[in-house]
Amino acid sequence: MGIRALLFDFDGLIVDTETPSFASWQEVYREHGEKLPLERWAAIVGTIGGFEPLDYLEELHGPVDREAVKARRDEHEISLLEIEELRPGVVEYLEEAQRLGLKTAIVSSSTQQWVNRHLARLERAEHFDEIVTADLDQGRAKPRPTLYLEALDRLGVSAAEAIAFEDSPNGVKAAKAAGIFTVAVPNGVTASLGLDEADLVLPSLADLPLRELLQRAN
Repeated sequence: MGIRALLFDFDGLIVDTETPSFASWQEVYREHGEKLPLERWAAIVGTIGGFEPLDYLEELHGPVDREAVKARRDEHEISLLEIEELRPGVVEYLEEAQRLGLKTAIVSSSTQQWVNRHLARLERAEHFDEIVTADLDQGRAKPRPTLYLEALDRLGVSAAEAIAFEDSPNGVKAAKAAGIFTVAVPNGVTASLGLDEADLVLPSLADLPLRELLQRAN
C-alpha cells in the first residue's frame, strides 16, 4: 500500500512560530529579572496546556500586571512572527506532492484562525486539502492521536498510507499513536527536546527530496 497523503504539523514545522513565541516570553522574564528555562517551556510545545508562563513568572517574581505583561508579550511576538517565512524545503514538498497527486493536510493543536492567518500572509492556503485544528479543545490536542485520526478520516486514507511531519515530542507521540510513519524536523527550540520516537529525524526537509522519502516510507 503506497503513500497517498502528507500530514503536516503547523507551528514550528511549516513556519517556525516556536522560536518567536519562546523568545518573546524570555524577554518578559528578563524584564522581571528572571529566566525561563527551555525544559519548562517544552511542556507547552505542540499542545494545549502543560505550562502557564504567567503563573511560573509569578512563582519566581511575585505578582505582576498580567494583562499588561501579556499585551506587551503578544505585541513583541507578532512583530517577530511577521518576518517568519516557510521553513526550508516546505514549498518543494508541497509542490512535489501536488505533482504526484498526494493529498495534504495541516494537523495542529493551534486554532483554525491562527493557521489561516499565517497561510494567508504566506499565500499558501491553496496547498492543503484539509486543515484540522484543536481550536482550544485540550481533549483533542496532541499528544493525543485525535487530530491525526480526524485528518486520516477526512482525507479518506489509512494510517499506512500517510506520512506525518512534526517538530515536537508531543506531535511525534500523537502521530505515532495514530499509527503513522513520522518524520521529525526540529527547529531551534525543539532540537534538544528528544525526538527519538520518530521513524526519521531530518535537520531540514530540504535535506531529503520527497521522492526519496516516499521510497523509504514505502
